[in-house]
Amino acid sequence: MTKKKGFLEFVSENRFIHILLSILLGFLVGAIFLAVMGLSVGEAYGRLISSVTSLKGFSYVVVYAIPYIVVGLSVAFSFKTGVFNIGAEGQFVVGSMAAAVVGILGAALPKPLLIPLCFLASMAAGAIWGIIVGFLKTKWGINEVLSMIMFNWVAFYLSNFIAGIPAIHSDGTAEATKNISANASTLLSKDFINSLGLCPTANWGILVAIAATVLVWFVIEKTTLGYELKAVGANKFAAEYGGINVNRSILTALAISGALAGLGGALQLMGMGSRISIFSSQEGFGFAGIVVALIGCSNPFGVLIAGVFYGALMYGGSKLNLVGAPTQLINVIVGTVVFFIAISVIFENLKRIRSRANRNAEARAIKKADEQKEEKK
Repeated sequence: MTKKKGFLEFVSENRFIHILLSILLGFLVGAIFLAVMGLSVGEAYGRLISSVTSLKGFSYVVVYAIPYIVVGLSVAFSFKTGVFNIGAEGQFVVGSMAAAVVGILGAALPKPLLIPLCFLASMAAGAIWGIIVGFLKTKWGINEVLSMIMFNWVAFYLSNFIAGIPAIHSDGTAEATKNISANASTLLSKDFINSLGLCPTANWGILVAIAATVLVWFVIEKTTLGYELKAVGANKFAAEYGGINVNRSILTALAISGALAGLGGALQLMGMGSRISIFSSQEGFGFAGIVVALIGCSNPFGVLIAGVFYGALMYGGSKLNLVGAPTQLINVIVGTVVFFIAISVIFENLKRIRSRANRNAEARAIKKADEQKEEKK
């Protein structure tokens, strides 16, 4: 007779329901905070929803979502291959700066040539940033999480240094780079934007994000490379025993993951920023990518949806101050969602421990029965 599953066990095993429930709990906690502050929950959430459901508002959501989707794909890809890419922030930064340098210095190049060059430069920079960490791990066994955290700061200060170079720095008083050439921009034409009533920064970067989503899914699910990378992520010792070059797979995974994060930086710059300011703090796109990957269950198409959801929260949250609610409420909601998603790991570990205990108990019972048979003989 099959034992009936408990509610917590059912929720932990069904990823979609677990994510949905985590989101609902996140909004519930946000509502409690609003109520404690004496603010109207209906008014605040009504403003949040209304700001993202109009055509112009949704176009803002899409623009906000583009870098989150691509960086989320970067983190999700690394998760699938057994590497925790907490360095997506640094890869995003060097990718955006590489695109900026090409977009500024290559201003004379035609648009069909300059835009691909910016993309390639950003992906190469992000990939190199990932490969360096991978090399440190595979060559000397240096923990990749520690390396990535340090390289995030290296990228931060390297970006500020490059932004201060005379050929790159703004000609005015702004502490930023020059604007990239119009030929490097992914913005839609003003006439098209005005005719549809879209936001001023509407761009076709979402098409690149969708293409990246399909490509990542294809690589992971339909190629030998994807199979090898997943095998290493599942059990590197078994993969090595099966003839897979583990070190090469780790370097490949970090290179692809870094390239995606770098591409996210280029899309943010070319579609919305146009220039890079000298940082006073990290912007957090790489860390947001971790959240998006978690909400999307590390599934490429799940990440696409999660990126749009996260973009809606970020844009809608910026309008909460219009009704007197703090914009930091969104951070509370997101943090709560991530917390409840992380709880699933506890459930999975408890289930694994329980299964192991049951197997051990069965083995002991069988051994005892065999011993009793031997004694009777």
